[in-house]
Amino acid sequence: MTFTAIRRAGIVALAAAGLSGCGINSIPTKEEAAKARWADVEATFQERANLVPNLAEVAKGAAEQERGILTDVIEARAKATSVQINANDLTDETKMAEYQAAQNQLGAGLGRLLANFEAYPDLKSITNYQMLQGQLEGIENKVRISIRDYNAAVQDYNTEIRTFPSAIGANVIYGSEPLVPYKSVTPGAEVAPTLDMTPNGSATAAR
Repeated sequence: MTFTAIRRAGIVALAAAGLSGCGINSIPTKEEAAKARWADVEATFQERANLVPNLAEVAKGAAEQERGILTDVIEARAKATSVQINANDLTDETKMAEYQAAQNQLGAGLGRLLANFEAYPDLKSITNYQMLQGQLEGIENKVRISIRDYNAAVQDYNTEIRTFPSAIGANVIYGSEPLVPYKSVTPGAEVAPTLDMTPNGSATAAR
């Protein structure tokens, strides 16, 4: 092997080592991890939306006011399920804000409806309603956890692409852009609400 060939091989080896040190492998790994966590967020919100038809059945035994709130909830559900975010949209703050607003509206409507239901002892004694309460409590907890995990993965990825030496690989090779965490214009709304379903619970979400 000639000296020139040896030198070229050495340059290639150094370049490969340098790129490895610039986060060439960790950047896509962390990005895919964040996207996977986002899929979990979407799945939990869809699970919550799927319970709205069951609420409609329960609301048949409620007063007109509750049926009016239910109409708002059904409309909010339609909006929430129509706003979709794919993995490529996670860098778009406008699309994320639209998705978050739709989900917040649905969550608020569910909170109001369930709080009003507490005024009806006959409704609360229905087995289906009791089951629905438990399911919604469980889903709200899953929403909180999935959002927390997504935001943690986003923070990890965003830190990676902004920190030297990984920032070199992020800019030169991938053209990486920061991902948008789940947040809201309302302070603290990035934490999913815990629905207060106690007999004297209010419609205000506990955080």
